[in-house]
Amino acid sequence: MPELPEVETTRLKIEPLLKGRRLLGIEHDAPQRYRDTELAQGRTVARLSRRGKYLLIELDDPDQEPLELIVHLGMTGGFRLEPSKHTRVTLHLEGEDAPPALYFQDSRKFGKMAVVRPGRYAGMPTLANMGPEPLSPDFEEEVFVQRVAGQSRMIKPWLLSQLPVAGVGNIYADESLWRARLHPAQTRLSSAEAAALYGAIRATMQEAVLAGGSTLSDGSYAQPDGVSGLFQMRHNVYDRAGQPCNRCGVPIEKTVLAQRGTHFCPHCQVLEQRE
Repeated sequence: MPELPEVETTRLKIEPLLKGRRLLGIEHDAPQRYRDTELAQGRTVARLSRRGKYLLIELDDPDQEPLELIVHLGMTGGFRLEPSKHTRVTLHLEGEDAPPALYFQDSRKFGKMAVVRPGRYAGMPTLANMGPEPLSPDFEEEVFVQRVAGQSRMIKPWLLSQLPVAGVGNIYADESLWRARLHPAQTRLSSAEAAALYGAIRATMQEAVLAGGSTLSDGSYAQPDGVSGLFQMRHNVYDRAGQPCNRCGVPIEKTVLAQRGTHFCPHCQVLEQRE
């Protein structure tokens, strides 16, 4: 957490608060986690975009080359309209027609920020090398099937690597694999299975974005205005160990795969041994 749907929801909520406004300064006390933020001072927010689980805030200055403020929310990071005991970064904003500041809170301190030249992601290998956006035209079924079918790697860890498709984390990998009827540890998918997974990823992400993402029982994610996401009410496997599968009624199981808690239905998602 947060994954693509949560980051996209965050982008949609904070863009009206930031776009066109000048940053008077970025205040924090952890330069090792929030790098070169002083370079953003005095610049105007031109637009907000997203790449996988990263927020990209474009910063303009008529007298200098543009910059980007890269934000990774980590496990518990998120923007709020009011400060709290977990506030780590304060974005001070110019103008009286909107909040004077936006606050980044992060109870577990895994979130990161950095100001860089646009596209200069050498120090961020995940961002530099991730696959296509699952809801964009660049996510082509034929290309995905060619990359995935026959792979000797277990499918869930490969999805989490961000290489075949961007933004899929633990929750949405489990949910997509359930929809595609694939075991998370399955290797050497057929072309038909890879095509089913392609459709499952797109459908899962579309529904999750529309629902504002998932807010889990630990409260690790909420929208910037404090509203909870709703997609957790539609989870079919994630965080449902011991509960009946919504498709066949067999209890959902939980295991650990590549050091990540992994949920699946033992009846609908059978692991097949393939050479």
